[in-house]
Amino acid sequence: MDTNQLEQTLVLIKPDALKNSVTGFILSQLSEYHTGSRFAAAKIVNVNRMLAEEHYSEHKGKAFFEALLDYIMGKAHYPDDNKWKRRVIAIVYLGQNTQKNIRRIAGPTNPHEARDEQPGCLRALGTVVPVFDADGKIIDNRMDNLVHASASSEDAEREIKLWFVPHDIPPLMRAYPTEICQTHYYYKDAEVFETYEPDSSLILAPGDVAWETDLKILQQCIKNEPANGTLNSVVVKYLINKNVQD
Repeated sequence: MDTNQLEQTLVLIKPDALKNSVTGFILSQLSEYHTGSRFAAAKIVNVNRMLAEEHYSEHKGKAFFEALLDYIMGKAHYPDDNKWKRRVIAIVYLGQNTQKNIRRIAGPTNPHEARDEQPGCLRALGTVVPVFDADGKIIDNRMDNLVHASASSEDAEREIKLWFVPHDIPPLMRAYPTEICQTHYYYKDAEVFETYEPDSSLILAPGDVAWETDLKILQQCIKNEPANGTLNSVVVKYLINKNVQD
Protein backbone atom coordinates (compact mmCIF):
# COMPACT_ATOMS: atom_id res chain seq x y z
CA MET A 1 0.00 0.00 0.00
CA ASP A 2 1.26 3.49 -0.88
CA THR A 3 1.11 5.10 2.55
CA ASN A 4 2.13 8.45 1.07
CA GLN A 5 -1.19 8.65 -0.76
CA LEU A 6 -3.59 6.62 1.39
CA GLU A 7 -4.41 6.50 5.07
CA GLN A 8 -6.49 4.28 7.31
CA THR A 9 -8.88 4.94 10.17
CA LEU A 10 -10.87 2.86 12.64
CA VAL A 11 -14.64 3.20 12.85
CA LEU A 12 -16.70 1.52 15.57
CA ILE A 13 -20.46 1.22 15.19
CA LYS A 14 -21.44 1.18 18.84
CA PRO A 15 -24.17 -0.76 20.70
CA ASP A 16 -26.64 2.14 20.74
CA ALA A 17 -26.50 2.36 16.94
CA LEU A 18 -27.13 -1.37 16.66
CA LYS A 19 -30.00 -1.30 19.15
CA ASN A 20 -31.67 1.58 17.30
CA SER A 21 -31.21 -0.11 13.90
CA VAL A 22 -29.32 2.76 12.25
CA THR A 23 -26.42 0.57 11.11
CA GLY A 24 -27.48 0.68 7.46
CA PHE A 25 -27.78 4.46 7.53
CA ILE A 26 -24.31 4.80 9.07
CA LEU A 27 -22.71 2.51 6.50
CA SER A 28 -24.45 4.41 3.71
CA GLN A 29 -23.19 7.76 5.01
CA LEU A 30 -19.63 6.40 5.32
CA SER A 31 -19.68 4.81 1.86
CA GLU A 32 -17.07 5.46 -0.81
CA TYR A 33 -19.51 7.85 -2.52
CA HIS A 34 -19.53 10.17 0.50
CA THR A 35 -16.03 9.68 1.94
CA GLY A 36 -13.88 8.33 -0.90
CA SER A 37 -12.93 5.49 1.45
CA ARG A 38 -13.04 1.73 0.97
CA PHE A 39 -13.44 -1.14 3.40
CA ALA A 40 -10.09 -2.68 4.35
CA ALA A 41 -11.42 -4.92 7.16
CA ALA A 42 -14.52 -5.49 9.26
CA LYS A 43 -15.57 -7.72 12.16
CA ILE A 44 -18.31 -8.11 14.74
CA VAL A 45 -16.86 -8.03 18.25
CA ASN A 46 -18.09 -8.99 21.71
CA VAL A 47 -16.14 -6.34 23.63
CA ASN A 48 -14.57 -7.65 26.82
CA ARG A 49 -13.38 -5.43 29.65
CA MET A 50 -9.71 -5.62 28.68
CA LEU A 51 -10.44 -4.36 25.19
CA ALA A 52 -12.73 -1.63 26.51
CA GLU A 53 -10.12 -0.44 29.01
CA GLU A 54 -7.38 -0.36 26.39
CA HIS A 55 -9.52 1.46 23.83
CA TYR A 56 -10.50 4.16 26.34
CA SER A 57 -7.23 4.16 28.29
CA GLU A 58 -6.90 7.97 28.08
CA HIS A 59 -10.10 8.30 30.13
CA LYS A 60 -9.03 6.01 32.97
CA GLY A 61 -9.63 7.65 36.35
CA LYS A 62 -12.36 9.97 35.10
CA ALA A 63 -15.78 9.93 36.74
CA PHE A 64 -17.50 8.56 33.63
CA PHE A 65 -14.93 5.81 32.94
CA GLU A 66 -16.93 2.85 34.27
CA ALA A 67 -20.09 4.08 32.53
CA LEU A 68 -18.08 4.40 29.31
CA LEU A 69 -16.87 0.80 29.64
CA ASP A 70 -20.44 -0.43 30.20
CA TYR A 71 -21.47 1.51 27.08
CA ILE A 72 -18.88 0.11 24.67
CA MET A 73 -19.29 -3.40 26.13
CA GLY A 74 -23.02 -3.25 25.42
CA LYS A 75 -24.04 -3.63 29.06
CA ALA A 76 -25.72 -0.21 29.11
CA HIS A 77 -28.10 -1.08 26.28
CA TYR A 78 -28.61 -4.83 26.70
CA PRO A 79 -29.51 -6.32 30.11
CA ASP A 80 -28.14 -9.61 31.38
CA ASP A 81 -30.82 -11.67 29.66
CA ASN A 82 -29.70 -10.29 26.29
CA LYS A 83 -25.94 -10.68 26.62
CA TRP A 84 -25.68 -12.25 23.18
CA LYS A 85 -26.79 -8.94 21.64
CA ARG A 86 -23.83 -7.05 23.09
CA ARG A 87 -21.61 -6.29 20.12
CA VAL A 88 -19.74 -3.64 18.18
CA ILE A 89 -18.98 -3.53 14.46
CA ALA A 90 -15.32 -2.61 13.93
CA ILE A 91 -14.29 -1.38 10.48
CA VAL A 92 -11.00 -0.25 8.94
CA TYR A 93 -11.48 2.30 6.17
CA LEU A 94 -8.81 3.11 3.60
CA GLY A 95 -8.55 6.14 1.32
CA GLN A 96 -7.29 9.66 0.81
CA ASN A 97 -8.01 12.06 3.68
CA THR A 98 -10.00 9.24 5.25
CA GLN A 99 -9.68 10.41 8.85
CA LYS A 100 -10.81 13.96 8.05
CA ASN A 101 -13.65 12.88 5.77
CA ILE A 102 -15.10 10.31 8.15
CA ARG A 103 -14.86 12.56 11.21
CA ARG A 104 -16.63 15.28 9.25
CA ILE A 105 -19.57 12.96 8.60
CA ALA A 106 -19.50 11.61 12.17
CA GLY A 107 -19.68 15.13 13.64
CA PRO A 108 -18.82 16.49 17.11
CA THR A 109 -18.34 14.02 19.97
CA ASN A 110 -21.16 15.48 22.04
CA PRO A 111 -24.52 14.68 20.37
CA HIS A 112 -26.12 17.88 21.70
CA GLU A 113 -23.33 19.95 20.18
CA ALA A 114 -23.59 17.88 17.01
CA ARG A 115 -27.27 18.80 16.61
CA ASP A 116 -26.51 22.50 17.14
CA GLU A 117 -23.32 22.77 15.10
CA GLN A 118 -23.75 20.14 12.39
CA PRO A 119 -27.37 19.03 11.93
CA GLY A 120 -27.59 15.86 9.88
CA CYS A 121 -24.27 14.38 11.00
CA LEU A 122 -24.26 10.86 12.45
CA ARG A 123 -23.74 11.83 16.08
CA ALA A 124 -26.66 14.27 15.94
CA LEU A 125 -28.78 11.12 16.29
CA GLY A 126 -27.15 10.26 19.63
CA THR A 127 -27.82 11.42 23.17
CA VAL A 128 -26.09 12.47 26.39
CA VAL A 129 -26.70 10.27 29.44
CA PRO A 130 -26.05 11.52 33.00
CA VAL A 131 -23.72 9.46 35.19
CA PHE A 132 -24.71 9.12 38.86
CA ASP A 133 -22.66 8.28 41.93
CA ALA A 134 -23.78 5.82 44.63
CA ASP A 135 -25.88 8.53 46.27
CA GLY A 136 -27.76 9.37 43.07
CA LYS A 137 -25.89 12.62 42.42
CA ILE A 138 -24.98 13.49 38.83
CA ILE A 139 -21.18 13.47 38.59
CA ASP A 140 -20.61 13.50 34.82
CA ASN A 141 -22.07 12.60 31.44
CA ARG A 142 -21.66 9.71 28.99
CA MET A 143 -21.79 10.40 25.28
CA ASP A 144 -23.95 7.81 23.52
CA ASN A 145 -22.84 9.00 20.10
CA LEU A 146 -23.33 5.95 17.86
CA VAL A 147 -19.85 5.80 16.27
CA HIS A 148 -16.17 6.11 17.04
CA ALA A 149 -13.74 7.46 14.45
CA SER A 150 -9.98 7.79 14.94
CA ALA A 151 -8.93 11.38 15.66
CA SER A 152 -5.41 11.27 14.17
CA SER A 153 -2.94 9.07 12.31
CA GLU A 154 -1.34 8.11 15.61
CA ASP A 155 -4.70 7.17 17.12
CA ALA A 156 -5.67 5.23 13.98
CA GLU A 157 -2.52 3.09 14.15
CA ARG A 158 -2.93 2.37 17.87
CA GLU A 159 -6.64 1.57 17.51
CA ILE A 160 -6.39 -0.57 14.37
CA LYS A 161 -3.60 -2.62 15.96
CA LEU A 162 -5.75 -2.94 19.09
CA TRP A 163 -8.84 -4.30 17.31
CA PHE A 164 -7.31 -6.17 14.34
CA VAL A 165 -4.56 -8.71 13.76
CA PRO A 166 -2.74 -8.50 10.40
CA HIS A 167 -4.55 -11.44 8.81
CA ASP A 168 -7.86 -9.61 9.34
CA ILE A 169 -6.68 -7.15 6.68
CA PRO A 170 -5.76 -8.15 3.10
CA PRO A 171 -1.96 -7.89 2.62
CA LEU A 172 -2.20 -5.16 -0.04
CA MET A 173 -4.28 -3.05 2.36
CA ARG A 174 -2.03 -3.27 5.43
CA ALA A 175 -0.67 0.14 6.39
CA TYR A 176 1.75 -0.91 9.13
CA PRO A 177 4.88 -3.13 9.10
CA THR A 178 4.46 -6.80 9.92
CA GLU A 179 6.88 -9.58 10.84
CA ILE A 180 6.83 -13.37 10.90
CA CYS A 181 6.70 -14.72 14.43
CA GLN A 182 9.53 -17.12 15.28
CA THR A 183 8.35 -18.55 18.59
CA HIS A 184 5.29 -19.37 20.67
CA TYR A 185 3.72 -16.77 22.92
CA TYR A 186 1.16 -17.68 25.58
CA TYR A 187 -0.77 -15.35 27.86
CA LYS A 188 -2.10 -15.90 31.37
CA ASP A 189 -2.84 -13.61 34.34
CA ALA A 190 -1.17 -10.52 32.82
CA GLU A 191 2.02 -12.42 31.94
CA VAL A 192 3.45 -13.75 28.69
CA PHE A 193 5.31 -17.08 28.30
CA GLU A 194 7.20 -18.85 25.52
CA THR A 195 6.12 -22.29 26.74
CA TYR A 196 2.61 -23.48 27.52
CA GLU A 197 1.29 -22.86 31.01
CA PRO A 198 -1.91 -24.59 32.20
CA ASP A 199 -4.98 -22.52 31.30
CA SER A 200 -2.93 -20.06 29.24
CA SER A 201 -4.07 -18.79 25.82
CA LEU A 202 -1.96 -19.12 22.69
CA ILE A 203 -1.35 -15.64 21.29
CA LEU A 204 1.13 -16.32 18.50
CA ALA A 205 2.90 -19.34 17.01
CA PRO A 206 5.89 -19.70 14.67
CA GLY A 207 4.89 -18.65 11.17
CA ASP A 208 2.12 -16.30 12.25
CA VAL A 209 2.12 -12.78 10.82
CA ALA A 210 2.14 -10.14 13.56
CA TRP A 211 2.44 -6.39 13.82
CA GLU A 212 6.13 -5.58 14.10
CA THR A 213 5.52 -3.35 17.11
CA ASP A 214 3.60 -6.10 18.91
CA LEU A 215 6.45 -8.58 18.58
CA LYS A 216 8.82 -5.98 19.96
CA ILE A 217 6.64 -5.51 23.04
CA LEU A 218 6.32 -9.27 23.58
CA GLN A 219 10.09 -9.71 23.34
CA GLN A 220 10.61 -6.89 25.85
CA CYS A 221 8.11 -8.45 28.25
CA ILE A 222 9.81 -11.87 28.01
CA LYS A 223 13.14 -10.22 28.87
CA ASN A 224 11.57 -8.12 31.65
CA GLU A 225 12.70 -4.98 29.85
CA PRO A 226 10.75 -1.70 29.75
CA ALA A 227 8.21 -2.11 26.95
CA ASN A 228 7.16 0.40 24.30
CA GLY A 229 3.51 -0.33 25.05
CA THR A 230 1.28 -2.38 27.32
CA LEU A 231 1.11 -6.16 27.18
CA ASN A 232 -2.68 -5.99 27.20
CA SER A 233 -2.69 -3.82 24.07
CA VAL A 234 -0.87 -6.64 22.27
CA VAL A 235 -2.73 -9.70 23.50
CA VAL A 236 -6.28 -8.32 23.61
CA LYS A 237 -6.83 -8.58 19.85
CA TYR A 238 -6.09 -12.31 20.02
CA LEU A 239 -8.70 -12.76 22.74
CA ILE A 240 -11.47 -11.03 20.77
CA ASN A 241 -14.55 -13.28 20.59
CA LYS A 242 -12.74 -15.99 22.55
CA ASN A 243 -13.64 -15.07 26.11
CA VAL A 244 -16.00 -12.35 27.26
CA GLN A 245 -15.40 -10.68 30.62
CA ASP A 246 -18.14 -8.65 32.33
